[in-house]
Amino acid sequence: MHPSATPAAVLFAYAFLSNIALAVVPHEPAIIWYGPRLGVWTTTLIATAGTILAAVVDHRLLAPLIGRLAQRRLESSPLSATRRGGPGVRTWPERLFRRYPVIALSGLTPLPFFPFKALAFATGCPAGKYTVAVAARCVPRYALLAWLGAAVQVPVWMMVALFALLMIPSLRLVWWPRAAS
Repeated sequence: MHPSATPAAVLFAYAFLSNIALAVVPHEPAIIWYGPRLGVWTTTLIATAGTILAAVVDHRLLAPLIGRLAQRRLESSPLSATRRGGPGVRTWPERLFRRYPVIALSGLTPLPFFPFKALAFATGCPAGKYTVAVAARCVPRYALLAWLGAAVQVPVWMMVALFALLMIPSLRLVWWPRAAS
């Protein structure tokens, strides 16, 4: 049974848009919604593909920018590795993000993804490792969400409520900015 191209294309586009840069829309409700409609594995693979495309675009656009900003701060810091041990010395976050798939492990936590993404870019995580780690992070998480949607008949009103609940942190940033200190 082949899924219709239109729902698959919509899921792919939504997965891309909800994972690009610092997107403000949650992807979880869409994956739960499409789980019973496209099938667990089809939903997982399509959403993962959209997320991987977003990761590639993010790495190409944001990694150089965040890397330069992080380098400037590191050079001006009195505790920087370059001041203590010379230009070849790496700090522990750099060694950690270059050597281990910390991003992949972030999928096992309820923490937001953007701090891990920013750290990966700031420490110069290579594009290949970053993309593979994002895929390894997404596949089990998306499969679980799609399975949840297929196993439990989630009413539409509950999906709308979940979407609204997950939008609150993003809306808070837009509508209620922090007061200047």
